[in-house]
Amino acid sequence: MLRQGGNPVARVYESIGSDFFLAIAPGWLNLGLWQGPGTEDEAGEACPRLVRTIASELPEDGVILDAGNGLGTQDPLIAGQVRPRRLLALNITEWQLAAGRDRLREAAAAPVAGDAARLPLAAGTVDGIISVEAAFHFRSRAAFFAECARVLRPGGVLTISDIPVQRWPHTPAEALAGLTQLRVFGMRASAAMTAAQIAAAARAAGLAGVRVTLCGEQVIAPAIRLTAARLAHPTGAPAGQHAAAQLLLRQVDLLWRHRIIDYLLLRAVRP
Repeated sequence: MLRQGGNPVARVYESIGSDFFLAIAPGWLNLGLWQGPGTEDEAGEACPRLVRTIASELPEDGVILDAGNGLGTQDPLIAGQVRPRRLLALNITEWQLAAGRDRLREAAAAPVAGDAARLPLAAGTVDGIISVEAAFHFRSRAAFFAECARVLRPGGVLTISDIPVQRWPHTPAEALAGLTQLRVFGMRASAAMTAAQIAAAARAAGLAGVRVTLCGEQVIAPAIRLTAARLAHPTGAPAGQHAAAQLLLRQVDLLWRHRIIDYLLLRAVRP
């Protein structure tokens, strides 16, 4: 909480590990896209559904970059859906690339250790970029979008999911909840951007056809319900972790109910 070092995102995910007890489904670190209210019988499908929905915007048979690929669980799914000529899996957290090596091998994906705000790729070499629930961790969304515009070929597609902050906190409880989430997940205050600001940053980077869809009711709300139901019973985690998870969940629920946070899908094209 107090000293996160030069790469706070890496520290966060190193502490979470590859078998996070609150993961919606084993191996998945996203919140899922839900058709129902958030029950166990849909949990295994919600996470891959989110990735399939985002990946559906990508061109087929091209060079695809997965920016912030997590544990690699999503890469075989991306590969199967768009059949890329080449799939690159970028992660600033090298141990996650190592933990997901079997999934990357299954997807025939090349692991790339690097910063999404400073892509180690040549200009105009990528046909599509996908980023699932990672952009709020990046050093700068503006820098990420500028890098996307640089490495995408004309007509190339960017498709991401992200968590916007739609307004600043008004009460001490809201402020505490927001600050705690920033610190726990290793984010900078600059990560707090509205959906409109995120879209504007993409346009300012030179991307066109920017389309934003807000869908927190199908993502955040069901994920909160499922997690709350799980935490109502023993999880097998140490008591301290269980109690901390309950506290953090209450804070996320407050941010959601007060409409401070939402969930967005964004698509844009390199002119």
